[in-house]
Amino acid sequence: MLPRKKSMISVKQNQMYRYLVLLTISSTLGLEAWLTLFNNFAVEAVGLEGNHIGVIQSIREIPGFLTFLVVFILLHVKEHRLAALSIVMLGLGMAATGLIPSYFGLIFTTLIMSFGFHYFDATCDSLTLQYFDTKTSPLVFGKLSSLASVTNIGVGILIYCTASLLNFTQIYLLIGCLVLAAGLWGLFQNPAGSDLIPQRRKIVLRKKYWLFYFLTFMAGARRQIFMAFAVFLMVKKFQFSVHEVTALFVINNVINYFLFPIIGKGIIKFGERKILSAEYFSLIFIFAAYATAQSKWLIMILYILDQIFYNFHIAIQTYFQKIGDPKDIASSISVSFTINHIAAVVLPALGGVLWMIDYRIPFISGAVFSFVSLMAVQRIQTER
Repeated sequence: MLPRKKSMISVKQNQMYRYLVLLTISSTLGLEAWLTLFNNFAVEAVGLEGNHIGVIQSIREIPGFLTFLVVFILLHVKEHRLAALSIVMLGLGMAATGLIPSYFGLIFTTLIMSFGFHYFDATCDSLTLQYFDTKTSPLVFGKLSSLASVTNIGVGILIYCTASLLNFTQIYLLIGCLVLAAGLWGLFQNPAGSDLIPQRRKIVLRKKYWLFYFLTFMAGARRQIFMAFAVFLMVKKFQFSVHEVTALFVINNVINYFLFPIIGKGIIKFGERKILSAEYFSLIFIFAAYATAQSKWLIMILYILDQIFYNFHIAIQTYFQKIGDPKDIASSISVSFTINHIAAVVLPALGGVLWMIDYRIPFISGAVFSFVSLMAVQRIQTER
């Protein structure tokens, strides 16, 4: 039996792996449903414009900016329990979204949902890096992401089939309650091991991690341009329906289901520098194409390619695992989420204003950010 297959067999027997699998599926269920419905709900039910969308997307990133607070929460709550509590918050925010169909109601429910998603994301990454070594964590990240893609497919099919039968409020409530139930289940589990390296319960900022911080910051900047405006471009300029958006999400996740495990193996084989270079080089052209595309089919292809290359970002986390002090993982991952969201809090709102001037400006900015990231990633060295 091949070593990697042996590794995955032992991983699947790990209690923390099984715990993270179920909570990852639940987190993905809530977030993907929110993303799939958001633009159509905002335009059709609430009547929002590009500037409103930009503000809400910026507000959605405030909890990500505040993820450094996880370090202090962990003084009182175990990390795996915080992960479950985060899923509970995500479910509550999701369930309440359709009940308050207004601009300020959407802001409020988005904040609740976002706190849950971002805090789970941070704790999930941290737990993965703590419980699995450098030869196994890329495989775990890949597997969790692959399962998330399967969940996304299920969400897409569910929304596609129910969009004609249920209204927005009913769909939000249904999915929110499912996520909430999973979070409540997690609160009564105890998958923690007893042989982990103790984590520093304080904010850790080290000069030797500067490249990790910078790549994380740039990833947040360019990613938020995509998150805030790619699907909005489809709905506003190309008149994509909720069925078309959902079908595109399903196609994208079918591809990602098979691709994620390959990415994990690719990081082990080729290293973080080559994987991230491929991502940033490709995104330069993808963002430039967003700004000039006039074809509905081309926009769909760009969206799928964008999602594929974004998945390479797990190499930033595995890069840190190789250069960082094992005691710094929980704190550094929390801080990295805050760094990731510094630009994310500002750019969507600023991009919304720029969109009203010329919708191409945010996408051209994304191409510039990708070029800067490509230059920076050439400095990656992972030899100890």
